[in-house]
Amino acid sequence: MLHRRDAMIRLGQAGLGGLMLPGLLHAETASGRRQPAVRDASRLTPTARQAATAKSCILVYLWGGPPHQDMWDMKPEAPDGVRSLFNPIDTVVPGVQICDQLPHMAQHTDKMAIVRSFTHPSNIHEVGVYHTLTGKIDNTLAVPRNQRNRRDFPNAGGVVSYFTPPAVMPASVTVPRPIGHDGIVYTGTYAGFLGPKHDPMELQSPGEVNAPPPHSLQLLEDLSNHRLQTRYGLLKILENYDRHIQSSAGGRPQSAVRDTSGLTPTARPIDRFARGGFDQFREQAFRMLISPEAKGAFDLDREPNRLRDLYGRNEYGEAFLLARRLIEAGVRLVTVIWYYICPNGNVANVWDNHGGTGSLGGITGYQMLKEKYCLPPLDLAYSALLQDLYDRGLLDETLVVMLGEFGRTPKINKNVGRDHWGPCQSVVLAGGGIQGGQVYGASDRIAAYPIRHPVKPEDIIASMYHALGLEPESLIYDQQNRPHHISDGQPVHALFG
Repeated sequence: MLHRRDAMIRLGQAGLGGLMLPGLLHAETASGRRQPAVRDASRLTPTARQAATAKSCILVYLWGGPPHQDMWDMKPEAPDGVRSLFNPIDTVVPGVQICDQLPHMAQHTDKMAIVRSFTHPSNIHEVGVYHTLTGKIDNTLAVPRNQRNRRDFPNAGGVVSYFTPPAVMPASVTVPRPIGHDGIVYTGTYAGFLGPKHDPMELQSPGEVNAPPPHSLQLLEDLSNHRLQTRYGLLKILENYDRHIQSSAGGRPQSAVRDTSGLTPTARPIDRFARGGFDQFREQAFRMLISPEAKGAFDLDREPNRLRDLYGRNEYGEAFLLARRLIEAGVRLVTVIWYYICPNGNVANVWDNHGGTGSLGGITGYQMLKEKYCLPPLDLAYSALLQDLYDRGLLDETLVVMLGEFGRTPKINKNVGRDHWGPCQSVVLAGGGIQGGQVYGASDRIAAYPIRHPVKPEDIIASMYHALGLEPESLIYDQQNRPHHISDGQPVHALFG
């Protein structure tokens, strides 16, 4: 009896580049669960459809925890040892000040809403990442070995994919790479229990993770588009014949035919839902690989030099520019993960500005913020993104959200930096129906705790879904077919115009 694995071998590893991902089939069958029902707009309430002003979302994630007191919530009257070493500057919005290290952003606050009352209880990176990316709290996460798994609640990219009909472009993409280090990829960075077919596309593996890029857009050197289509057609013929034989025999593929050593006994048979999930993923992969427009969306060389200069000729600027190209091509949610790969190969979550980091030369926390991997490139790239979206008429339909997993301590530490602080942080939103030029909520005199309109991670995620036309009560299903609301929070309606 002929199965996928045999067909692939006999076709000389025909492949669809890295997008084939045979491992996805194993992962999906390992879950041994039914896949969710077909997604369509009927799942949305009339209120959600009417409120859907955004077609897409760009989530900028400043991994490490950006210091709100040194960026968005300056406290010039705070005492020494708490007051920022940077100075506040006026912006284009009267009465709104931000840090003097962000002069370009100061010209765009009319497009931005700054939430100064974002709060959650954890000071732990792993817990904070999971909470801010999924809207769920999991205090059982291993620290620092919190490898993602299929029991995780899905991140926003996975949820958006679930409610997005299949198309040439994936529903969600993560650039330049997901959060990971020391051999693990962080929980909260993919679709979790929704399964592999709803995972965000990831073009690169995280630093310090010894694995090939999960999704390659390159064909094998000797595989042209014509040969790809020919082999793909032959593979489909073989698989259709395989299904016909198995259907006639009244059975399903037996586990002995393929390598199932990594699967539990109950997960070994391939059920029809796992087949369907794999087939959908493969169909999309094939469409992307033969579509010049789809592949072209990832090609920054098509952008004029002047615009590339505005974004910044560095990994961060290019990631922001790529995000704009991808949403323009039809991707619904692009997540930009911000960290730095040091010259020695170490991963540095540079917004974690304690100071004294050896792989960064042991410089102070404030010096970290002024380096090529923190405030200067963020100021350029974010400002260029907002202006570019505005000039193209895309800002009203593209929500841009920027945050990290927590804020920083009021007190400046001995390394002239700040430490982890979950109780207070700032979040910046723009576009997608957001009313610009406003500050929402407030912190106390030293930016330690919210004193007005506290906002939780699940509320920000609910606001993202709301902008995209999804209400928090929309349902998804876990591995046991149990229903879950996509968010336990409530949209912050005051942010929307």
